[in-house]
Amino acid sequence: MKYQSIAPDFAVTGQIALSDIPAIKEAGFKTVICNRPDGEEAGQPTAETIGEAVRAAGLTFIAIPVASGVPPTSDVVLETQEVLNTLPGPYFAYCRSGNRSAQTWMLATQS
Repeated sequence: MKYQSIAPDFAVTGQIALSDIPAIKEAGFKTVICNRPDGEEAGQPTAETIGEAVRAAGLTFIAIPVASGVPPTSDVVLETQEVLNTLPGPYFAYCRSGNRSAQTWMLATQS
């Protein structure tokens, strides 16, 4: 699994698999953020499936879906700000490619 650090405490990547969760934990991340809506692609694991495995590994999980092809809504930005202010970091966010997660982080930290 490859990911990109966009800040000292925030990384983004494309869709993760259950098998990626041990590596995410080993890398020191504390909170996993899902920015991908369920059902975007056939065979994609649901946020609930990933969330259960993330929590079982002792990490925090939250789903803040962002629709493809449109900017994150103000509600998404506010929810992301709340996560960054209240849940433990560092943070690991994913969507289909990592772009929506990066855009959401940028808007949440510059608003």
